[in-house]
Amino acid sequence: MSTNNRIIGRVIATEKSPTTIDSFTFWTDPQLILNPFDVVKVEHVNGSSSYGVIEDIAHITDTASFLASYISSDFGDVTASDNTLRVGMNYITAKVLCNDKNIYIPLQSNQPVKLATRDEINYALGLDNILNPLCCGYLEMYNGTNDNEKVLLPVHLNSKFIIGPEGAHLNISGISGLASKTSYAMFLLKAIQDSQLNSDNNDDDSVAFVLFNVKGKDLLAIDQENDFNDNPSNKDKTFELYKSLGLKPEPFKNVRYLFPYSDKNQSNTYMSPKELEDYIKLNKASKYRYIYTEDKNNLDLMFANIDDTTQTMESIINYIMSGQGDFEKVGTWGSLLDEIRKMAQSQKQTGKEIPVVSWRKFLRIVNKSIKDNKLFADRIRKSEHETRIEDSLKKIKKNDVIVIDIAKLSEDQQAFVFGSAVRVIYDLQLGEYAGQEGVNPPSKIIFFIDELNKYASKDTLKSSPILKQVLDVAERGRSLGIVLFGAEQFRSSIHDRVTGNCSTQAYGRTNSIEISKNDYKHIPNVYKTMITRLKQGEYIIQNPIFRSLLHIKFPLPIYKQFK
Repeated sequence: MSTNNRIIGRVIATEKSPTTIDSFTFWTDPQLILNPFDVVKVEHVNGSSSYGVIEDIAHITDTASFLASYISSDFGDVTASDNTLRVGMNYITAKVLCNDKNIYIPLQSNQPVKLATRDEINYALGLDNILNPLCCGYLEMYNGTNDNEKVLLPVHLNSKFIIGPEGAHLNISGISGLASKTSYAMFLLKAIQDSQLNSDNNDDDSVAFVLFNVKGKDLLAIDQENDFNDNPSNKDKTFELYKSLGLKPEPFKNVRYLFPYSDKNQSNTYMSPKELEDYIKLNKASKYRYIYTEDKNNLDLMFANIDDTTQTMESIINYIMSGQGDFEKVGTWGSLLDEIRKMAQSQKQTGKEIPVVSWRKFLRIVNKSIKDNKLFADRIRKSEHETRIEDSLKKIKKNDVIVIDIAKLSEDQQAFVFGSAVRVIYDLQLGEYAGQEGVNPPSKIIFFIDELNKYASKDTLKSSPILKQVLDVAERGRSLGIVLFGAEQFRSSIHDRVTGNCSTQAYGRTNSIEISKNDYKHIPNVYKTMITRLKQGEYIIQNPIFRSLLHIKFPLPIYKQFK
Protein backbone atom coordinates (compact mmCIF):
# COMPACT_ATOMS: atom_id res chain seq x y z
CA MET A 1 0.00 0.00 0.00
CA SER A 2 1.27 3.47 -0.88
CA THR A 3 2.67 5.18 2.21
CA ASN A 4 4.78 8.00 0.78
CA ASN A 5 4.91 10.66 -1.93
CA ARG A 6 7.92 9.51 -3.94
CA ILE A 7 8.88 12.01 -6.64
CA ILE A 8 8.65 10.31 -10.04
CA GLY A 9 9.11 13.24 -12.44
CA ARG A 10 8.58 16.92 -13.15
CA VAL A 11 6.05 18.97 -15.07
CA ILE A 12 6.97 20.02 -18.61
CA ALA A 13 5.60 23.20 -20.20
CA THR A 14 6.93 24.00 -23.66
CA GLU A 15 6.09 26.60 -26.28
CA LYS A 16 4.13 24.10 -28.34
CA SER A 17 2.79 21.99 -25.45
CA PRO A 18 1.82 24.27 -22.57
CA THR A 19 0.08 23.13 -19.43
CA THR A 20 -3.58 24.15 -19.18
CA ILE A 21 -6.27 24.23 -16.52
CA ASP A 22 -7.41 20.82 -17.82
CA SER A 23 -4.20 18.91 -18.48
CA PHE A 24 -0.45 18.79 -18.00
CA THR A 25 2.55 16.76 -19.11
CA PHE A 26 5.49 15.48 -17.07
CA TRP A 27 8.64 13.51 -17.75
CA THR A 28 9.59 10.43 -15.78
CA ASP A 29 12.15 7.61 -15.56
CA PRO A 30 11.86 5.38 -18.65
CA GLN A 31 12.17 2.34 -16.37
CA LEU A 32 9.27 3.35 -14.12
CA ILE A 33 6.13 1.37 -14.91
CA LEU A 34 3.00 3.52 -14.74
CA ASN A 35 -0.40 2.82 -16.25
CA PRO A 36 -3.36 4.77 -17.58
CA PHE A 37 -5.81 5.55 -14.73
CA ASP A 38 -2.98 5.92 -12.17
CA VAL A 39 -3.32 9.09 -10.07
CA VAL A 40 -0.43 11.52 -9.43
CA LYS A 41 0.01 14.57 -7.20
CA VAL A 42 1.62 17.93 -8.05
CA GLU A 43 2.35 20.76 -5.60
CA HIS A 44 0.70 23.97 -6.83
CA VAL A 45 0.52 27.66 -5.87
CA ASN A 46 -0.55 28.93 -2.42
CA GLY A 47 0.34 25.64 -0.80
CA SER A 48 -2.30 23.73 -2.76
CA SER A 49 -2.02 20.35 -4.44
CA SER A 50 -3.43 19.32 -7.78
CA TYR A 51 -4.21 15.75 -8.75
CA GLY A 52 -4.17 14.25 -12.21
CA VAL A 53 -5.08 10.91 -13.78
CA ILE A 54 -2.75 9.45 -16.40
CA GLU A 55 -4.25 9.33 -19.88
CA ASP A 56 -1.30 8.67 -22.19
CA ILE A 57 2.35 7.59 -22.01
CA ALA A 58 4.95 8.19 -24.75
CA HIS A 59 8.70 7.76 -25.27
CA ILE A 60 10.87 10.13 -27.36
CA THR A 61 14.57 10.54 -28.15
CA ASP A 62 16.63 13.30 -29.73
CA THR A 63 16.67 11.41 -33.05
CA ALA A 64 15.64 13.84 -35.76
CA SER A 65 13.85 11.26 -37.92
CA PHE A 66 13.31 7.56 -38.51
CA LEU A 67 15.91 7.75 -41.27
CA ALA A 68 18.51 9.15 -38.87
CA SER A 69 17.99 6.19 -36.55
CA TYR A 70 18.32 3.78 -39.47
CA ILE A 71 21.55 5.41 -40.71
CA SER A 72 23.09 5.50 -37.22
CA SER A 73 22.68 1.71 -37.06
CA ASP A 74 25.20 1.31 -39.90
CA PHE A 75 22.50 1.68 -42.53
CA GLY A 76 20.18 -0.97 -41.15
CA ASP A 77 22.55 -3.44 -39.51
CA VAL A 78 20.39 -4.83 -36.69
CA THR A 79 23.49 -6.10 -34.87
CA ALA A 80 25.30 -2.77 -34.91
CA SER A 81 25.60 -0.59 -31.81
CA ASP A 82 24.66 3.08 -31.92
CA ASN A 83 27.65 5.27 -32.68
CA THR A 84 25.88 8.13 -30.99
CA LEU A 85 24.29 7.95 -27.55
CA ARG A 86 20.66 8.89 -27.94
CA VAL A 87 18.99 10.84 -25.17
CA GLY A 88 15.51 9.48 -24.44
CA MET A 89 12.74 9.95 -21.96
CA ASN A 90 9.14 9.00 -21.18
CA TYR A 91 6.59 11.77 -21.02
CA ILE A 92 3.12 11.37 -19.65
CA THR A 93 -0.07 13.29 -20.37
CA ALA A 94 -2.44 13.63 -17.43
CA LYS A 95 -5.88 15.12 -16.98
CA VAL A 96 -6.41 17.46 -14.00
CA LEU A 97 -8.93 15.92 -11.61
CA CYS A 98 -9.08 18.52 -8.88
CA ASN A 99 -7.18 20.95 -6.67
CA ASP A 100 -7.62 20.78 -2.88
CA LYS A 101 -8.03 24.58 -2.71
CA ASN A 102 -10.03 24.98 -5.92
CA ILE A 103 -7.16 26.70 -7.72
CA TYR A 104 -7.29 25.87 -11.40
CA ILE A 105 -4.60 27.99 -13.03
CA PRO A 106 -2.16 25.89 -15.13
CA LEU A 107 0.48 23.90 -13.26
CA GLN A 108 3.93 25.49 -13.28
CA SER A 109 6.85 24.05 -15.20
CA ASN A 110 9.37 21.87 -13.36
CA GLN A 111 7.04 21.22 -10.40
CA PRO A 112 7.73 17.79 -8.91
CA VAL A 113 5.22 15.03 -9.67
CA LYS A 114 4.63 12.44 -6.95
CA LEU A 115 2.81 9.17 -6.42
CA ALA A 116 -0.41 9.78 -4.51
CA THR A 117 -1.10 8.00 -1.24
CA ARG A 118 -4.19 5.87 -0.67
CA ASP A 119 -6.08 8.72 1.03
CA GLU A 120 -5.05 11.16 -1.68
CA ILE A 121 -6.29 8.80 -4.42
CA ASN A 122 -9.60 8.55 -2.61
CA TYR A 123 -9.87 12.34 -2.46
CA ALA A 124 -8.71 12.92 -6.05
CA LEU A 125 -11.23 10.50 -7.56
CA GLY A 126 -14.07 11.73 -5.35
CA LEU A 127 -14.25 8.44 -3.46
CA ASP A 128 -13.87 9.85 0.04
CA ASN A 129 -16.86 10.58 2.26
CA ILE A 130 -19.27 8.78 -0.05
CA LEU A 131 -22.82 8.92 1.24
CA ASN A 132 -24.85 5.69 1.12
CA PRO A 133 -21.72 3.73 0.03
CA LEU A 134 -22.20 0.77 -2.28
CA CYS A 135 -19.20 -1.29 -3.36
CA CYS A 136 -18.84 -1.51 -7.15
CA GLY A 137 -15.37 -3.10 -7.33
CA TYR A 138 -11.81 -2.20 -6.50
CA LEU A 139 -8.83 -0.36 -7.98
CA GLU A 140 -5.32 -1.74 -8.39
CA MET A 141 -2.98 1.23 -8.78
CA TYR A 142 0.78 1.55 -9.36
CA ASN A 143 1.22 -2.01 -10.61
CA GLY A 144 4.87 -2.20 -11.59
CA THR A 145 6.16 0.01 -8.74
CA ASN A 146 7.57 -1.20 -5.42
CA ASP A 147 5.30 -3.49 -3.41
CA ASN A 148 4.94 -0.93 -0.62
CA GLU A 149 3.67 1.63 -3.16
CA LYS A 150 0.96 -0.52 -4.77
CA VAL A 151 -2.62 0.33 -3.85
CA LEU A 152 -5.67 -1.97 -3.70
CA LEU A 153 -8.58 0.33 -3.06
CA PRO A 154 -12.28 -0.56 -2.70
CA VAL A 155 -14.47 1.66 -4.86
CA HIS A 156 -17.82 2.80 -3.53
CA LEU A 157 -20.46 4.85 -5.23
CA ASN A 158 -23.50 6.53 -3.74
CA SER A 159 -26.30 3.97 -4.01
CA LYS A 160 -28.82 6.75 -4.60
CA PHE A 161 -27.05 7.42 -7.92
CA ILE A 162 -27.66 3.91 -9.21
CA ILE A 163 -30.97 2.80 -7.65
CA GLY A 164 -32.47 6.25 -7.15
CA PRO A 165 -33.72 8.75 -6.43
CA GLU A 166 -30.73 10.89 -7.53
CA GLY A 167 -30.00 8.69 -10.54
CA ALA A 168 -30.93 5.24 -11.74
CA HIS A 169 -30.29 2.42 -14.16
CA LEU A 170 -27.10 0.62 -15.20
CA ASN A 171 -25.95 -0.35 -18.67
CA ILE A 172 -23.24 -3.00 -19.12
CA SER A 173 -21.67 -3.75 -22.49
CA GLY A 174 -19.01 -6.12 -23.76
CA ILE A 175 -18.44 -9.03 -26.10
CA SER A 176 -19.81 -12.42 -25.16
CA GLY A 177 -17.75 -14.56 -22.78
CA LEU A 178 -14.81 -12.25 -22.18
CA ALA A 179 -16.70 -9.29 -20.75
CA SER A 180 -18.39 -11.11 -17.81
CA LYS A 181 -21.47 -8.90 -18.09
CA THR A 182 -23.72 -11.14 -16.02
CA SER A 183 -21.02 -11.67 -13.39
CA TYR A 184 -20.54 -7.92 -12.90
CA ALA A 185 -24.27 -7.24 -12.72
CA MET A 186 -24.65 -10.00 -10.14
CA PHE A 187 -21.71 -8.61 -8.13
CA LEU A 188 -23.46 -5.23 -7.91
CA LEU A 189 -26.79 -6.85 -7.05
CA LYS A 190 -25.06 -8.88 -4.33
CA ALA A 191 -23.55 -5.66 -2.93
CA ILE A 192 -26.99 -4.02 -2.95
CA GLN A 193 -28.63 -6.95 -1.17
CA ASP A 194 -25.83 -7.06 1.41
CA SER A 195 -26.24 -3.35 2.10
CA GLN A 196 -29.99 -3.89 2.56
CA LEU A 197 -29.61 -6.89 4.86
CA ASN A 198 -26.96 -5.10 6.94
CA SER A 199 -28.97 -1.95 7.52
CA ASP A 200 -32.06 -1.10 9.51
CA ASN A 201 -33.59 0.42 6.44
CA ASN A 202 -37.18 1.55 6.44
CA ASP A 203 -39.71 0.87 3.73
CA ASP A 204 -38.69 4.05 1.89
CA ASP A 205 -35.29 2.52 1.09
CA SER A 206 -36.25 -1.14 0.63
CA VAL A 207 -35.22 -3.03 -2.51
CA ALA A 208 -36.21 -6.27 -4.24
CA PHE A 209 -34.83 -7.94 -7.36
CA VAL A 210 -36.29 -9.58 -10.47
CA LEU A 211 -33.73 -11.37 -12.65
CA PHE A 212 -34.21 -13.02 -16.02
CA ASN A 213 -32.13 -16.11 -16.75
CA VAL A 214 -31.43 -16.00 -20.50
CA LYS A 215 -28.47 -18.39 -20.91
CA GLY A 216 -28.45 -22.05 -19.91
CA LYS A 217 -28.53 -22.42 -16.13
CA ASP A 218 -26.46 -19.29 -15.39
CA LEU A 219 -28.71 -17.81 -12.69
CA LEU A 220 -30.53 -20.93 -11.55
CA ALA A 221 -28.46 -21.60 -8.42
CA ILE A 222 -27.62 -18.15 -7.09
CA ASP A 223 -28.68 -19.20 -3.58
CA GLN A 224 -26.04 -21.95 -3.54
CA GLU A 225 -22.36 -21.47 -2.71
CA ASN A 226 -19.72 -21.62 -5.43
CA ASP A 227 -17.65 -24.79 -4.87
CA PHE A 228 -14.79 -23.62 -7.15
CA ASN A 229 -14.33 -27.21 -8.37
CA ASP A 230 -12.63 -26.01 -11.55
CA ASN A 231 -9.93 -24.22 -9.52
CA PRO A 232 -10.10 -24.82 -5.73
CA SER A 233 -7.20 -22.43 -5.09
CA ASN A 234 -9.49 -19.52 -6.03
CA LYS A 235 -11.89 -20.15 -3.15
CA ASP A 236 -9.91 -18.68 -0.24
CA LYS A 237 -8.66 -15.79 -2.37
CA THR A 238 -12.20 -14.92 -3.50
CA PHE A 239 -13.63 -15.16 0.00
CA GLU A 240 -10.93 -12.86 1.39
CA LEU A 241 -11.51 -10.38 -1.41
CA TYR A 242 -15.23 -10.22 -0.66
CA LYS A 243 -14.46 -9.61 3.02
CA SER A 244 -11.94 -6.86 2.19
CA LEU A 245 -14.63 -5.15 0.11
CA GLY A 246 -17.05 -5.26 3.04
CA LEU A 247 -19.24 -7.95 1.45
CA LYS A 248 -20.34 -11.29 2.84
CA PRO A 249 -18.77 -14.31 1.08
CA GLU A 250 -22.21 -15.89 0.84
CA PRO A 251 -24.63 -16.48 -2.04
CA PHE A 252 -27.90 -14.58 -2.48
CA LYS A 253 -30.62 -14.78 0.18
CA ASN A 254 -34.44 -14.98 -0.14
CA VAL A 255 -34.32 -16.44 -3.66
CA ARG A 256 -37.29 -17.92 -5.48
CA TYR A 257 -37.25 -19.40 -9.00
CA LEU A 258 -40.01 -19.31 -11.61
CA PHE A 259 -39.61 -21.94 -14.33
CA PRO A 260 -41.67 -22.16 -17.52
CA TYR A 261 -44.13 -25.04 -17.32
CA SER A 262 -42.68 -28.37 -18.47
CA ASP A 263 -44.03 -31.90 -18.56
CA LYS A 264 -42.76 -35.34 -19.55
CA ASN A 265 -43.27 -34.59 -23.24
CA GLN A 266 -41.86 -31.06 -23.39
CA SER A 267 -39.11 -29.43 -21.35
CA ASN A 268 -38.96 -25.63 -21.37
CA THR A 269 -35.93 -25.33 -19.07
CA TYR A 270 -32.32 -26.48 -19.02
CA MET A 271 -32.80 -27.78 -15.49
CA SER A 272 -33.24 -31.56 -15.36
CA PRO A 273 -36.60 -32.95 -14.12
CA LYS A 274 -34.79 -34.17 -10.97
CA GLU A 275 -33.29 -30.72 -10.26
CA LEU A 276 -36.65 -29.05 -10.83
CA GLU A 277 -38.37 -31.54 -8.54
CA ASP A 278 -35.79 -30.93 -5.80
CA TYR A 279 -36.31 -27.15 -6.04
CA ILE A 280 -40.07 -27.58 -5.73
CA LYS A 281 -39.70 -29.90 -2.72
CA LEU A 282 -37.58 -27.21 -1.03
CA ASN A 283 -40.42 -24.75 -1.70
CA LYS A 284 -38.20 -22.35 -3.61
CA ALA A 285 -39.57 -22.84 -7.13
CA SER A 286 -42.84 -22.80 -9.07
CA LYS A 287 -43.82 -23.41 -12.70
CA TYR A 288 -45.45 -20.45 -14.40
CA ARG A 289 -48.27 -20.55 -16.94
CA TYR A 290 -50.70 -18.09 -18.54
CA ILE A 291 -54.49 -18.42 -18.41
CA TYR A 292 -56.76 -16.51 -20.74
CA THR A 293 -59.17 -14.93 -18.26
CA GLU A 294 -56.31 -13.31 -16.31
CA ASP A 295 -53.61 -12.79 -18.96
CA LYS A 296 -55.53 -11.79 -22.08
CA ASN A 297 -54.43 -8.17 -21.58
CA ASN A 298 -50.92 -9.28 -22.57
CA LEU A 299 -52.07 -10.39 -26.02
CA ASP A 300 -50.37 -7.41 -27.63
CA LEU A 301 -46.97 -8.69 -26.47
CA MET A 302 -47.23 -11.52 -29.02
CA PHE A 303 -46.89 -8.84 -31.70
CA ALA A 304 -43.78 -7.14 -30.34
CA ASN A 305 -41.72 -8.13 -33.40
CA ILE A 306 -44.48 -7.66 -35.96
CA ASP A 307 -44.45 -4.52 -38.10
CA ASP A 308 -47.98 -3.15 -37.72
CA THR A 309 -47.70 0.02 -39.78
CA THR A 310 -51.45 0.12 -40.48
CA GLN A 311 -52.25 -0.64 -36.81
CA THR A 312 -54.75 -3.32 -37.86
CA MET A 313 -53.29 -5.80 -35.36
CA GLU A 314 -53.84 -3.23 -32.64
CA SER A 315 -57.41 -2.74 -33.83
CA ILE A 316 -58.07 -6.49 -33.65
CA ILE A 317 -56.68 -6.65 -30.11
CA ASN A 318 -58.94 -3.77 -29.06
CA TYR A 319 -61.85 -5.54 -30.75
CA ILE A 320 -61.16 -8.70 -28.73
CA MET A 321 -60.46 -6.94 -25.42
CA SER A 322 -63.68 -4.93 -25.64
CA GLY A 323 -65.67 -8.14 -26.11
CA GLN A 324 -67.12 -7.21 -29.48
CA GLY A 325 -68.71 -9.90 -31.62
CA ASP A 326 -68.72 -13.21 -29.78
CA PHE A 327 -65.40 -12.54 -28.01
CA GLU A 328 -67.26 -11.64 -24.83
CA LYS A 329 -68.04 -15.36 -24.44
CA VAL A 330 -64.39 -16.47 -24.85
CA GLY A 331 -62.86 -17.89 -21.67
CA THR A 332 -59.96 -20.09 -22.80
CA TRP A 333 -57.03 -19.87 -25.20
CA GLY A 334 -58.60 -22.65 -27.29
CA SER A 335 -61.94 -20.87 -27.65
CA LEU A 336 -60.02 -17.67 -28.50
CA LEU A 337 -58.35 -19.45 -31.43
CA ASP A 338 -61.71 -20.87 -32.52
CA GLU A 339 -63.33 -17.45 -32.54
CA ILE A 340 -60.40 -15.83 -34.40
CA ARG A 341 -60.59 -18.68 -36.91
CA LYS A 342 -64.25 -17.88 -37.52
CA MET A 343 -63.40 -14.23 -38.17
CA ALA A 344 -60.59 -15.27 -40.53
CA GLN A 345 -62.95 -17.50 -42.52
CA SER A 346 -65.73 -14.94 -42.68
CA GLN A 347 -66.39 -13.14 -45.93
CA LYS A 348 -67.49 -10.00 -44.09
CA GLN A 349 -65.26 -7.13 -43.07
CA THR A 350 -65.28 -6.28 -39.35
CA GLY A 351 -66.25 -2.67 -39.43
CA LYS A 352 -64.36 -0.42 -41.83
CA GLU A 353 -60.88 -0.88 -40.43
CA ILE A 354 -60.29 -4.64 -40.08
CA PRO A 355 -60.29 -6.59 -43.36
CA VAL A 356 -60.48 -10.40 -43.36
CA VAL A 357 -56.84 -10.70 -44.49
CA SER A 358 -55.80 -8.98 -41.26
CA TRP A 359 -57.73 -11.52 -39.20
CA ARG A 360 -55.93 -14.27 -41.09
CA LYS A 361 -52.55 -12.70 -40.33
CA PHE A 362 -53.58 -12.29 -36.72
CA LEU A 363 -54.61 -15.95 -36.55
CA ARG A 364 -51.25 -17.14 -37.95
CA ILE A 365 -49.30 -15.22 -35.29
CA VAL A 366 -51.49 -16.13 -32.29
CA ASN A 367 -51.83 -19.74 -33.42
CA LYS A 368 -48.05 -20.06 -33.67
CA SER A 369 -47.66 -18.75 -30.12
CA ILE A 370 -50.46 -20.64 -28.40
CA LYS A 371 -51.21 -23.91 -30.21
CA ASP A 372 -49.64 -26.93 -28.50
CA ASN A 373 -47.80 -24.57 -26.13
CA LYS A 374 -48.12 -25.84 -22.55
CA LEU A 375 -47.32 -22.36 -21.20
CA PHE A 376 -50.87 -21.35 -22.09
CA ALA A 377 -53.38 -23.24 -19.94
CA ASP A 378 -57.06 -23.11 -18.98
CA ARG A 379 -56.37 -23.00 -15.24
CA ILE A 380 -53.63 -22.87 -12.62
CA ARG A 381 -53.18 -26.01 -10.52
CA LYS A 382 -51.66 -24.85 -7.26
CA SER A 383 -51.40 -28.46 -6.09
CA GLU A 384 -48.93 -28.96 -8.96
CA HIS A 385 -46.93 -25.88 -7.85
CA GLU A 386 -48.13 -23.83 -10.81
CA THR A 387 -48.39 -20.06 -10.69
CA ARG A 388 -48.87 -16.99 -12.84
CA ILE A 389 -46.09 -14.44 -13.35
CA GLU A 390 -48.43 -11.71 -12.12
CA ASP A 391 -49.48 -13.60 -8.97
CA SER A 392 -45.85 -14.21 -7.98
CA LEU A 393 -44.43 -10.78 -8.79
CA LYS A 394 -47.16 -8.68 -7.19
CA LYS A 395 -46.37 -10.30 -3.82
CA ILE A 396 -42.65 -9.53 -3.97
CA LYS A 397 -41.29 -8.04 -0.74
CA LYS A 398 -38.13 -6.24 0.29
CA ASN A 399 -34.88 -8.21 -0.11
CA ASP A 400 -36.66 -10.86 -2.22
CA VAL A 401 -34.91 -12.16 -5.33
CA ILE A 402 -37.13 -13.68 -8.02
CA VAL A 403 -35.38 -15.42 -10.92
CA ILE A 404 -37.53 -15.98 -14.03
CA ASP A 405 -36.12 -18.64 -16.34
CA ILE A 406 -36.65 -17.94 -20.05
CA ALA A 407 -33.43 -19.43 -21.47
CA LYS A 408 -34.95 -22.35 -23.39
CA LEU A 409 -37.99 -20.53 -24.73
CA SER A 410 -38.16 -19.24 -28.30
CA GLU A 411 -37.37 -15.56 -28.85
CA ASP A 412 -41.06 -14.71 -29.25
CA GLN A 413 -41.91 -16.52 -26.01
CA GLN A 414 -39.00 -14.86 -24.18
CA ALA A 415 -40.27 -11.45 -25.31
CA PHE A 416 -43.79 -12.32 -24.12
CA VAL A 417 -42.60 -13.39 -20.65
CA PHE A 418 -40.23 -10.44 -20.28
CA GLY A 419 -42.86 -7.95 -21.40
CA SER A 420 -45.55 -9.37 -19.12
CA ALA A 421 -43.18 -9.34 -16.11
CA VAL A 422 -42.12 -5.72 -16.67
CA ARG A 423 -45.77 -4.77 -17.04
CA VAL A 424 -46.60 -6.32 -13.66
CA ILE A 425 -43.66 -4.53 -11.98
CA TYR A 426 -44.80 -1.25 -13.51
CA ASP A 427 -48.41 -1.70 -12.40
CA LEU A 428 -47.25 -2.81 -8.94
CA GLN A 429 -45.23 0.36 -8.39
CA LEU A 430 -48.11 2.46 -9.69
CA GLY A 431 -50.31 0.97 -6.95
CA GLU A 432 -52.59 -1.06 -9.22
CA TYR A 433 -52.61 -3.96 -6.75
CA ALA A 434 -52.86 -1.88 -3.58
CA GLY A 435 -55.12 -3.44 -0.97
CA GLN A 436 -54.89 -6.96 -2.33
CA GLU A 437 -53.91 -9.75 0.08
CA GLY A 438 -50.14 -10.29 0.36
CA VAL A 439 -49.26 -7.16 -1.64
CA ASN A 440 -46.60 -5.11 0.14
CA PRO A 441 -44.00 -4.08 -2.43
CA PRO A 442 -40.64 -2.49 -1.59
CA SER A 443 -39.97 1.11 -2.56
CA LYS A 444 -37.60 0.00 -5.33
CA ILE A 445 -37.51 -3.01 -7.64
CA ILE A 446 -34.44 -3.74 -9.74
CA PHE A 447 -34.82 -5.97 -12.75
CA PHE A 448 -31.84 -7.36 -14.65
CA ILE A 449 -31.94 -8.60 -18.22
CA ASP A 450 -29.06 -9.72 -20.43
CA GLU A 451 -29.33 -9.40 -24.22
CA LEU A 452 -31.21 -6.12 -23.84
CA ASN A 453 -30.73 -5.58 -27.58
CA LYS A 454 -33.60 -8.03 -28.20
CA TYR A 455 -36.07 -5.61 -26.65
CA ALA A 456 -34.62 -2.11 -26.89
CA SER A 457 -32.26 -1.89 -29.84
CA LYS A 458 -32.15 0.95 -32.33
CA ASP A 459 -33.64 -1.47 -34.88
CA THR A 460 -36.59 -2.54 -32.69
CA LEU A 461 -39.91 -1.63 -34.27
CA LYS A 462 -41.21 1.67 -32.91
CA SER A 463 -44.62 0.07 -32.51
CA SER A 464 -43.26 -2.68 -30.22
CA PRO A 465 -45.15 -2.59 -26.90
CA ILE A 466 -42.07 -4.00 -25.14
CA LEU A 467 -39.85 -1.21 -26.44
CA LYS A 468 -42.41 1.33 -25.23
CA GLN A 469 -42.34 -0.28 -21.77
CA VAL A 470 -38.53 -0.29 -21.57
CA LEU A 471 -38.37 3.35 -22.69
CA ASP A 472 -41.00 4.28 -20.13
CA VAL A 473 -38.99 2.54 -17.39
CA ALA A 474 -35.77 4.26 -18.51
CA GLU A 475 -37.41 7.69 -18.52
CA ARG A 476 -39.91 7.45 -15.66
CA GLY A 477 -38.74 4.44 -13.68
CA ARG A 478 -36.55 6.43 -11.29
CA SER A 479 -39.55 8.30 -9.91
CA LEU A 480 -41.58 5.09 -9.63
CA GLY A 481 -38.86 3.03 -7.97
CA ILE A 482 -38.24 0.79 -10.99
CA VAL A 483 -34.57 0.34 -11.88
CA LEU A 484 -33.21 -1.29 -15.03
CA PHE A 485 -29.91 -3.20 -15.05
CA GLY A 486 -29.40 -4.07 -18.72
CA ALA A 487 -26.54 -5.82 -20.50
CA GLU A 488 -25.71 -6.34 -24.15
CA GLN A 489 -22.74 -7.14 -26.38
CA PHE A 490 -22.68 -3.84 -28.26
CA ARG A 491 -23.72 -0.64 -26.53
CA SER A 492 -24.04 1.17 -29.86
CA SER A 493 -26.99 -1.07 -30.79
CA ILE A 494 -29.14 0.02 -27.83
CA HIS A 495 -31.76 2.74 -28.15
CA ASP A 496 -30.28 6.13 -27.25
CA ARG A 497 -33.15 6.92 -24.86
CA VAL A 498 -32.20 3.85 -22.80
CA THR A 499 -28.44 4.39 -22.55
CA GLY A 500 -28.96 8.14 -22.21
CA ASN A 501 -31.06 7.64 -19.08
CA CYS A 502 -28.63 5.23 -17.40
CA SER A 503 -26.72 7.07 -14.67
CA THR A 504 -24.02 4.37 -14.58
CA GLN A 505 -22.21 2.94 -17.60
CA ALA A 506 -19.92 -0.10 -17.48
CA TYR A 507 -17.69 -0.76 -20.48
CA GLY A 508 -16.29 -4.28 -20.84
CA ARG A 509 -13.97 -5.68 -23.47
CA THR A 510 -15.11 -5.09 -27.03
CA ASN A 511 -13.63 -4.78 -30.52
CA SER A 512 -12.13 -1.87 -32.43
CA ILE A 513 -15.15 -1.58 -34.74
CA GLU A 514 -17.46 -1.01 -31.77
CA ILE A 515 -15.31 1.68 -30.12
CA SER A 516 -15.20 3.64 -33.37
CA LYS A 517 -18.94 4.34 -32.96
CA ASN A 518 -20.29 7.67 -31.67
CA ASP A 519 -21.26 6.09 -28.35
CA TYR A 520 -17.55 6.08 -27.40
CA LYS A 521 -16.47 9.47 -28.75
CA HIS A 522 -16.30 11.00 -25.24
CA ILE A 523 -13.73 8.40 -24.09
CA PRO A 524 -10.03 9.32 -24.48
CA ASN A 525 -8.26 7.34 -27.21
CA VAL A 526 -5.92 5.53 -24.84
CA TYR A 527 -8.86 4.35 -22.75
CA LYS A 528 -10.60 3.18 -25.92
CA THR A 529 -7.57 1.04 -26.72
CA MET A 530 -7.62 -0.35 -23.18
CA ILE A 531 -11.27 -1.37 -23.64
CA THR A 532 -10.22 -3.66 -26.50
CA ARG A 533 -7.88 -5.61 -24.20
CA LEU A 534 -9.65 -5.65 -20.84
CA LYS A 535 -9.50 -9.01 -19.10
CA GLN A 536 -12.34 -10.94 -17.52
CA GLY A 537 -13.23 -9.33 -14.23
CA GLU A 538 -12.33 -5.80 -15.41
CA TYR A 539 -14.56 -2.89 -16.38
CA ILE A 540 -14.25 0.80 -17.08
CA ILE A 541 -17.13 2.50 -15.31
CA GLN A 542 -18.68 5.95 -15.41
CA ASN A 543 -20.91 7.46 -12.72
CA PRO A 544 -21.85 11.08 -11.92
CA ILE A 545 -20.04 11.08 -8.56
CA PHE A 546 -16.68 10.00 -10.04
CA ARG A 547 -14.38 12.72 -11.29
CA SER A 548 -12.99 10.43 -13.97
CA LEU A 549 -13.63 7.12 -15.66
CA LEU A 550 -12.43 4.32 -13.38
CA HIS A 551 -10.74 1.07 -14.34
CA ILE A 552 -12.15 -1.30 -11.74
CA LYS A 553 -11.90 -5.01 -11.06
CA PHE A 554 -14.32 -7.33 -9.27
CA PRO A 555 -14.02 -10.81 -7.73
CA LEU A 556 -15.28 -14.12 -9.07
CA PRO A 557 -18.97 -14.97 -8.48
CA ILE A 558 -19.73 -16.26 -5.00
CA TYR A 559 -22.73 -18.33 -6.13
CA LYS A 560 -22.74 -21.71 -7.88
CA GLN A 561 -21.43 -21.81 -11.44
CA PHE A 562 -22.60 -24.29 -14.09
CA LYS A 563 -20.04 -25.38 -16.65
